[in-house]
Amino acid sequence: MSTKTEHRPLWKIAQDIQANWQNVNYAAKPYLAAMHDLDKISDSYGYDSAKSIVAYFLSNASSWRGDAAKRIKAELREMIK
Repeated sequence: MSTKTEHRPLWKIAQDIQANWQNVNYAAKPYLAAMHDLDKISDSYGYDSAKSIVAYFLSNASSWRGDAAKRIKAELREMIK
């Protein structure tokens, strides 16, 4: 029996971010764009792992605030730990 929680696909989370963050920080944009092409945290985008893309996105998304931001960032942090 597995206790691991199923996560939403990264592309779905990226759509959620796009819908909730009007002016995406220029430094977070390339990582968000890459997330649109990813499904699982174990995937790769070119030579980069999805885990590193999500980590870089989070480090560049500090200016994104609000309830949706808190919820989605927590979801992404959970995926990369």
